[in-house]
Amino acid sequence: MMKSWQYKPIGKNAYFGKKGQLMGLSSAARPNLPPTGTARWKGSLGIIYPSKFGVAADANNIHNTGMMPPALTREQSRDIDRRAIEEFGFSGLVLMENAGRGCVDVLERHGIDGPVIILCGKGNNAGDGFVIARHLAIRGHTSRVILLAAPTELRGDAATNFAILQKTGVPIIDLSYHNQRAGASPPPATELRTALDHHAHDAAWLVDALLGTGATGEPRPPFDAAIDWINAHSASTKVLAVDLPSGLDCDTGRPAQHTVRADHTCTFATMKTGFLQPAAHPFLGQVHVCDIGVPSRLIS
Repeated sequence: MMKSWQYKPIGKNAYFGKKGQLMGLSSAARPNLPPTGTARWKGSLGIIYPSKFGVAADANNIHNTGMMPPALTREQSRDIDRRAIEEFGFSGLVLMENAGRGCVDVLERHGIDGPVIILCGKGNNAGDGFVIARHLAIRGHTSRVILLAAPTELRGDAATNFAILQKTGVPIIDLSYHNQRAGASPPPATELRTALDHHAHDAAWLVDALLGTGATGEPRPPFDAAIDWINAHSASTKVLAVDLPSGLDCDTGRPAQHTVRADHTCTFATMKTGFLQPAAHPFLGQVHVCDIGVPSRLIS
C-alpha cells in the first residue's frame, strides 16, 4: 500500500492563534502535548500540524512522522510533475499509475461494499480514473467507467490508459453523445441524468474524475449536469474526488456554482493552496495526500 497523509478539520476541538499556533484543545481531544506553540505534536489525534485553518492527520496515519508536504499552487504542482519527468526521468504514465493506485488504496481503506462508478472527463484526471478502474478489477472489485467526453478527445497518458482499460473487460459506458445534441428536446442534461440513473443505480461509491487542477471557472456541459447529479446522490452514496472536487479552484479554494461535494478527496504529492481556504472545506471531505513517487527534494 502506498503512503498517504490524511487530513480532516479539527473543528471545535482546537483553536489557533494569529501566527497559526495551536492554542488549545478540548479535554475530550487533548493529546499529550508539549508547551503551546511547538511546531507539531504526535498524540492520540495523530500528528497535528498547526495551520491558519486547522487540519490534522487522522489517528490511522500516526505512523507518518515526517512533516506534512507543503501546500502548492496549480503552477507549482505542474512544475513538480514537469521536473520529475525532465530531470529525474519519470514517465508520466508512472505518475498516473501511482495516483490511481493510491486512490484505490483509500477506497479499500474505507470499505468497498458494492460497485464503484467512475465518471471521467477527458484530461489527466480521466486517465487517473481509468487506472482506478483497472486496479479495482485487479483487486476483485466491481467497477464501471462512465465517459462524459468522447474517446477521440483523450490525449497522451490518458489515451494510453484508456486503450489499456478497453482490453481488461471493465465496462465502459460512453455518454459523451449527450453533449453533442445542443437544442435537442428533451434537453441533453435531462437525458444525461436519466442515463446516469440507469447505469449507476447500484453504486456504493461515485468517483469524480471529471475535471482536474487545470480547470477554472464554471464547469461547462455536460460536466455541470454530471456534478449536480453526483451531489443529488451523495446522501446515499459515498463520493471520492480525484485530485480535487470538480468545480473547485485549486488555487483560491472558490467553488463554482456546480462543484462536487466529496466525502473524500485524494490529491497527489501535496495539498493544494485552495484546500486551506474555509470556502473549500464543505466540498473536500477528508483529504488524503497520496504519494505518487515524486522525490521529496522536488516538493520541499
